[in-house]
Amino acid sequence: MPQKTGMYASIMLVAAVLGLMLTMQFRVTNSATNGISIDRAQELNAELKHINEEKESLSKEISDLTFKLNQINQGQAEAKNALQSELNKVRMNAGLVTVSGPGIELVLDKPDTDTENSQIPPELMIIRDEDLLSAVNELWGAGAEAISINGERIIATTEIRLAGSFININLNRVIPPYQILAIGNPDILMDSLELPGGLKEYWRDLGIKVTVEKHDDLTLPAYGK
Repeated sequence: MPQKTGMYASIMLVAAVLGLMLTMQFRVTNSATNGISIDRAQELNAELKHINEEKESLSKEISDLTFKLNQINQGQAEAKNALQSELNKVRMNAGLVTVSGPGIELVLDKPDTDTENSQIPPELMIIRDEDLLSAVNELWGAGAEAISINGERIIATTEIRLAGSFININLNRVIPPYQILAIGNPDILMDSLELPGGLKEYWRDLGIKVTVEKHDDLTLPAYGK
């Protein structure tokens, strides 16, 4: 009996230990299963997929905004260049800047004819303000971009008028020979003066000395300089 009692006690003890071990294993297994459940794993995968999609969407948005920003910067640069070009054109037309380029040199000078023996009336042998005005208008009409007479830049408000026996340009007295510089297409400018019946022929008929030369590079001063 004492042996059976001991065996029962041992069996009960083993059973108790085994039961305890099974209980602990069940808890561990259950705990592990609760830590990374299939539903949770699927949920995490779905969140990760959503985050990746958002990341890709944001990357595309950044690229799109960068492209638009570059276009804006490029547009600003083009607008700035256009404004600067227009400003330079206005300043040149106003005669506010020195300008250089190809053109022609027209010189009108007093005639060599002996006035006492000439059959041309003396009053017609004088180079008048009207002659200079005709030259300027002819050259503007032929596309001249800038004109000067004896260093006086011709602008929209320039007055060329006879003052006594002299001609004033921009309120400054100028005397012969009158050197007229015009920047523009040299061939067109020269042709406009040398047309049959044109100004060059007219001046020569009056006995005025006329020379016209083409130049690859002329420099005209700014107004008032």
